[in-house]
Amino acid sequence: MSARILVLGGYGTFGSFICRRLSETVGLTIIVAGRSLEKARALAAQLPVAEAERIDVTEPLDAALARVRPDIVIHTSGPFQGQSYAVAEACIRAGSHYIDLADGRDFVSGIGVLDAAARERGVTLVSGASSVPALTSAIADHYRPRFAEMRELDYAITTAQRTGRGLATTRAILGYVGQSFLTIEDGRPKTVHGWQGLTWRRYRQAGRRFLGYCDIPDHAIFPGRYPGLRTIRFRAGLEVPLAHLGLWALSWFVRIGAVRTLAPLAPALLGLSNRFDRFGTDVSAFHMRLSGASRDGTDISVTFELTARSGDGPNIPCVPAILLACKLADGTLRRPGAIPCVGLISLHDYLAELASLDISWDETEAA
Repeated sequence: MSARILVLGGYGTFGSFICRRLSETVGLTIIVAGRSLEKARALAAQLPVAEAERIDVTEPLDAALARVRPDIVIHTSGPFQGQSYAVAEACIRAGSHYIDLADGRDFVSGIGVLDAAARERGVTLVSGASSVPALTSAIADHYRPRFAEMRELDYAITTAQRTGRGLATTRAILGYVGQSFLTIEDGRPKTVHGWQGLTWRRYRQAGRRFLGYCDIPDHAIFPGRYPGLRTIRFRAGLEVPLAHLGLWALSWFVRIGAVRTLAPLAPALLGLSNRFDRFGTDVSAFHMRLSGASRDGTDISVTFELTARSGDGPNIPCVPAILLACKLADGTLRRPGAIPCVGLISLHDYLAELASLDISWDETEAA
């Protein structure tokens, strides 16, 4: 295996984990890139075979890609909501494969507009190599054979208070808080609002967590991928109740039109959220309940629950990019075109990559 892998945002929360993990694979040269050359050099110095580059994704990339000559580009510099496909388009022109960690609904589901150009150039573009839709589709694909008809997906992510929270991730969350978006409920389109639909769930190891609606690519991709699916219900939550309920309260200002978006408040709210660290833990959790009809005609549900301790939660979204980069580097993934990250990674491979972290999972089935 031999490849040059450029990681944009390489010293950030997600990018640094990806760089470190990929650097363990012999034959891969990691190029750590971002707006700060000093930070890129600091991380590169810790890796076996690595280089550092100053690359700003908001600037034209053709000259940088021509200089660096990457075989694969991993784009971690969000938020992706509202971003153009400029980075992916530059990769097509450079003849480089492209992977991003986007979780923006329109960004991921719309990547197909670049399919023809990517095919013509012979490169692979994968969008959404993150928890959604990569992990969520891997879970649904894994359990799908148990169902004659899979009718409902009810799932959520709840993040630990004492874990890495970046400004880009905070902006992405605030970008949809209070905003309306479509999902499906009982087979019909339903309009919901970000961070509303307030509810709670008790996780086995993470305890009781509040949850609210969250817009993700799955809402656009899953109805076509899983025929018979009548309800998609996804929520997200913060560990500390006061923090979650405070954001829920702010969501109403967006919903009633008092403000257009909370995204400009990201720096202030991120600083405020850090004050709650003493009230939280380093435990994040995820669950997905799949419901429908079994092969013998009875109603069944399967619940998959994952718990991340020791602050390892933010590493979960990094896994698809790591696995895909290795598949592209060793030639096991040969699929020119531009596609969302569904059907490319099995749940077995995903969990195997998590095995060295302080992360556990289990499943329960009920009739």
